[in-house]
Amino acid sequence: MFMALNPITLIISIVLFSILGFGIGFILNMLLRTTWLPFALTIGLIGYVVISLIVKDTPPSIWDYLVLYAGIVGTFASGWTIQTLRRKGYRMF
Repeated sequence: MFMALNPITLIISIVLFSILGFGIGFILNMLLRTTWLPFALTIGLIGYVVISLIVKDTPPSIWDYLVLYAGIVGTFASGWTIQTLRRKGYRMF
């Protein structure tokens, strides 16, 4: 059964996915000392989710794409933040 997102759930999901993407990306960047690996992993994971939904004949709606895009923005922001911190001389681990 398909349930649409109401506006409050959509806003909370967007904020939650962007913060979650930033946090996980930041931690992976610190531990693995790579800058853009979490961003690439997020793109791969989202591609897998979208393709598996299309194969199951339940294509994602525009709101699903919006929430996933918020996660991508969060991981991109974490890579940019780590890169800026390293450029300014901060060391992570």
